[in-house]
Amino acid sequence: MAHGAGAGMRHPFLESMAQALVARNVAVLRYEFPYMEAKKSRTDPPAVAAARVREAVERANAEWPGLPLLAGGKSFGGRMTSTAQAEAPLPGVRGLSFLGFPLHPPGKPGASRAEHLFQIRIPMLFLQGTRDEFAKRELITEVCVKLGSVATLQWIEGGDHSFKIGKGRDIFAELADHILEWGTKVTA
Repeated sequence: MAHGAGAGMRHPFLESMAQALVARNVAVLRYEFPYMEAKKSRTDPPAVAAARVREAVERANAEWPGLPLLAGGKSFGGRMTSTAQAEAPLPGVRGLSFLGFPLHPPGKPGASRAEHLFQIRIPMLFLQGTRDEFAKRELITEVCVKLGSVATLQWIEGGDHSFKIGKGRDIFAELADHILEWGTKVTA
C-alpha cells in the first residue's frame, strides 16, 4: 500500500487503513517513495516511483510467499502502482486497489491520467468519494465503463479525496470491507 503525494506511509490515514485491513486478516506492506524518504516535497518521476513499486512487490512476495497479492495505494501511490503495472505486469499481483484515484488536478477536469490504465489486464478496484475533487464523478465513471470488466467502481457516499465523511461512520472499516470483498473474488 503506497502513500499519497503529500503524506508518507506513517500518515494517520494509511496507518488506520492498514489496521482495518489487518483486523480482517489481510497482511499489509506499507512503503515510501524515495522523495518522501529524502523529505522532499516534489514527487519522484514516474520511472523512479514505478521502480519503488516493483521493489515493494518483490518484498511482499518474499515476505508472504504463496499469498494472493493485491497492490495499490492512496491517490499518487495508486496511480504509480498502476503505472508500474501498465509498463510490465507486477509479479504475482492479481489486482490493483485505488483509494481515491487522482484522475485530474482539482479544478482541471480531464482523463489523460487514465490513459495507461487501458494497458492493464488485471482487475482494478476504484474506491472514490462522491465529493472527490481529483476525480469528477462523470469522468471517473466514464473511464471505468470504458475499461470494462477489469474495473470495479465503488462510490463512498459523502467522501472527499481524503475520504473525510460525517461522524458516525467508520470509513476505514467501510473501505477495508470493500477491498476484502472485491479481493476475495479477484484472488479466488
